[in-house]
Amino acid sequence: MFSAIILAGGAGSRMLREVPKQFLALGGKPLIMHTLDRIDKIPSIGEIIIVCHPQYKEHVQINISAYMLQNSYKIIDGGESRQESTYLGLKAASSDDVLIHEAARPFVTKKEFETILSDPGENVIYGVDIPFTVSLIKDGAIDGLLHRDALVNVQLPQKFSRKKLLEAHEKAISDKLLFTEDASILYHYEKSQIKVLQGMQQNVKITSPVDIVTAELIYKEYISGRD
Repeated sequence: MFSAIILAGGAGSRMLREVPKQFLALGGKPLIMHTLDRIDKIPSIGEIIIVCHPQYKEHVQINISAYMLQNSYKIIDGGESRQESTYLGLKAASSDDVLIHEAARPFVTKKEFETILSDPGENVIYGVDIPFTVSLIKDGAIDGLLHRDALVNVQLPQKFSRKKLLEAHEKAISDKLLFTEDASILYHYEKSQIKVLQGMQQNVKITSPVDIVTAELIYKEYISGRD
């Protein structure tokens, strides 16, 4: 049985909107509800922990009730950073294994959730190939070349051993180190094997105003009518 941690604590300052991006409408419903609708009835998920800004906890609860979701939900305060919010979610989780996803990634499908949960690997993430050239720079000039066939664009959802990831987070807190996502933290401290499954290009993260326009097109062309 898994605990699902949904990160919904962002203020959405880059969206230039009063409402955080995870509550903006996409296809007629809030971004976060696209994710919750898909994982709510997955049998292997025993609880869903939503980490959000205290100001919006009631808003989340209203949406859960309005959409008649049936799973066991915990709505907890987020931290000052994404990393701290994940750590708080890990502490609140009761299962040995966790699934982590971001509310701002509304296009992941139910099948992708089920695939990563059923994978025999202990620590598993999604990733997609990088279709462009990436170079190292120093002092405003190219300082090295990276081979894109050895690189991957890391996506969510991600599956981890709760114990191992929690220990890695606590070491990062002690060392005052910040990471952008959790596979990086786990690999840095544990050197654990992290399996990468092939993700999909449509599984984008909504971060800027133009992303909402793009998201509506993706929703219409690829997602509408799918689980």
